[in-house]
Amino acid sequence: MNPRSGSVIEFVDVHYRVDAGRALLAKLNLAVSSGETLMLLGRSGSGKTTSLKLINRLLVPSEGEVRVDGTSTAQWDLIRLRRHVGYAIQEVGLFPHYTVEQNVAVIPKLEKWSRERVSSRVDEVLQIVGLPSREFAKRYPDQLSGGQKQRVGLARALAANPPILLMDEPFGALDPITRAEIQREFKELQQRLGKTIIFVTHDVAEALLLGTRIALLESGKLHGIYTPREFVESKDDHIKPYMDAFRVGQQILQA
Repeated sequence: MNPRSGSVIEFVDVHYRVDAGRALLAKLNLAVSSGETLMLLGRSGSGKTTSLKLINRLLVPSEGEVRVDGTSTAQWDLIRLRRHVGYAIQEVGLFPHYTVEQNVAVIPKLEKWSRERVSSRVDEVLQIVGLPSREFAKRYPDQLSGGQKQRVGLARALAANPPILLMDEPFGALDPITRAEIQREFKELQQRLGKTIIFVTHDVAEALLLGTRIALLESGKLHGIYTPREFVESKDDHIKPYMDAFRVGQQILQA
């Protein structure tokens, strides 16, 4: 089946149940366009991470279908699917006994790239995320700050040049100053690279800053999809608590 015009990822009547039928997601219908950054926003337990994991088949729908490039994830070769989709998470998950360059090179090596191509790509993506190889390639994760580890995690997700990136609160564990810096860098990076990105967050400011659109999830259901402007201007009672929290934060910063 062909995807909707421009759609790279689609959820079609997707349900996900655990614990003898308890639904974490219910009838999710969603299409993600090529090159956009879709923010999955919601409270804890709203189904954000569950939705993300259904895309690279870390989870399998109880009902319905998730499609990547028009093909059901059930029909993708699992290894090919996961190499087609970069994945960056809050915990980063770097191999502690690998250097930075070895961590970044994992997928290209699994893809059997030549040594020269791997080396060139590692240098390239480390430069992209602001960690020049000459300074950082030989370091180990325990020699990096939290922000540097996040940059390495992003470089690793980009290394094999996947067209799709899944990001699960990747900046959530950082201190506010470092987080703001990386958010700005990430926005500039996305404008240059044009990847299709699905980004989980519970932070309204992050969603408004980084998102092309914002999908609001509540109790496993999609409440609506909005541009940042539509979200800010909405009078919807479900959106009001998020905007109230955002405005309180702004007032504190301006005080």
